[in-house]
Amino acid sequence: MFLTTIHHIAINCSDYEQTVEFYVKKLGFEIIRENHRKDKNDIKLDLKLGSYELELFISSDYPKRPSYPEALGLRHLAFKVEQIEEVIADLKSKNIECEPLRTDTFTGEKMTFFFDPDGLPLELHE
Repeated sequence: MFLTTIHHIAINCSDYEQTVEFYVKKLGFEIIRENHRKDKNDIKLDLKLGSYELELFISSDYPKRPSYPEALGLRHLAFKVEQIEEVIADLKSKNIECEPLRTDTFTGEKMTFFFDPDGLPLELHE
């Protein structure tokens, strides 16, 4: 197999300020590149967290997510954490609410979900 690792994950977003506030200021992603693409009426924002990249396309022209969470395409993005209760408390201090903590049926590990400004489910997994 020629695949070695995941290079990036692409997400469509609707509002520049809300997106930067959430992903950069609250979650701690670093901005790598920002490109305003007039021909596509969007902003392409590349972010980094550790060795992983998110490629965010921001435009008010994208349609809303048709269902939760079982729409075709990206179902959710999961983040590995060490102390999930501490991470939940930190998110709450930034006005980001999480669903109740639960246990993954298959792994027995603690997990929960929270949502980006456009309703994309984001998972914390211990």
